[in-house]
Amino acid sequence: MAMISEFLGQLSLTTGADEPKCPTVLPAVDFDPDKDAARIETAIKIKGVDEQTIIDVLTKRTYSQRREIAFAYERRAKKDMISALKGALSGSLESVILGLMKSTSQFDASEIRGSIKGLGTDEETLIEILCSRSNSELQDIKQVYKELFKKDLDKDVAGDTSGNFAKLLLALVQTKREEPSTVIDNERIDQDAKKLYDAGVKVKGTDVATWISIMTERNVPHLQRVFQRYRSYSPYDMQESIRKEVKGDLQKSFLVLVQSFENKQLYFANILHDAMKSKGAKEKVVTRIIVSRCEVDLKKICSEYKAHHGQSLHKTIMEHTKGDYQKVLLSLCGPDE
Repeated sequence: MAMISEFLGQLSLTTGADEPKCPTVLPAVDFDPDKDAARIETAIKIKGVDEQTIIDVLTKRTYSQRREIAFAYERRAKKDMISALKGALSGSLESVILGLMKSTSQFDASEIRGSIKGLGTDEETLIEILCSRSNSELQDIKQVYKELFKKDLDKDVAGDTSGNFAKLLLALVQTKREEPSTVIDNERIDQDAKKLYDAGVKVKGTDVATWISIMTERNVPHLQRVFQRYRSYSPYDMQESIRKEVKGDLQKSFLVLVQSFENKQLYFANILHDAMKSKGAKEKVVTRIIVSRCEVDLKKICSEYKAHHGQSLHKTIMEHTKGDYQKVLLSLCGPDE
């Protein structure tokens, strides 16, 4: 079995530019948008709103199916389904359901816009999204950002951040990351590992520009090997080196990058764990990860969560949330395996 999973691991490293998808939300079989639209219309009209039906329908359909339901709803009810849902729902449940009515890249783009717009910047959201998304996800986000907000993502990021932190985020937004190759270039792996060491731990001060170019331009399988090789030069691993060399938002950004390169789904599992265990569970963070990853890799996030936190994500959700919000999250996570 170990041999097979190792082989599959190698396979997933070398095929395609992106990781294999591992969603919890799959297309509904025997899908009938008119029937679903009628159920939602009734659920919204009923006195006191039938939240359970709204949850049952929308969490068990993919985004493209939800769009079809919205079109069918508009034909039936002669009004916009998203506005109707907004009027019928409130609080955390409303945030999740409205999030589900956006595509993954629309949702990410809206979260970024929300973190930049207005007074002060929500660096945490900006870092989490820009530093954990793949090159192709970032390309989609850039395009959708422009369509939705008539603004360029790089200009908005540049206008809201400064120094090396801004340089790192802008380098990511430029999506210059190389595609994974089937060839393992050991010489280049060694050169990059040495460059990272020479630019940081080896000298007083840090040559941040070198770190930025390597971490934003090399492909992920290559970087995974670079970080392993790095240990033969440095007394500290890459994450420890980042903690020693840089501070503040720049440190947080590099750490998210490295954690995502090493095991992206574990990174998300850890964020979920911290958000739910923190005083006054950070619902915004929990909502963002579950909504943005349910059609991408939430199934794998759930298994990483269980492996590293001693209990299932489902159990943690049951302990730290309540009511309809709990129901909608559990439904998006799929069965507790």
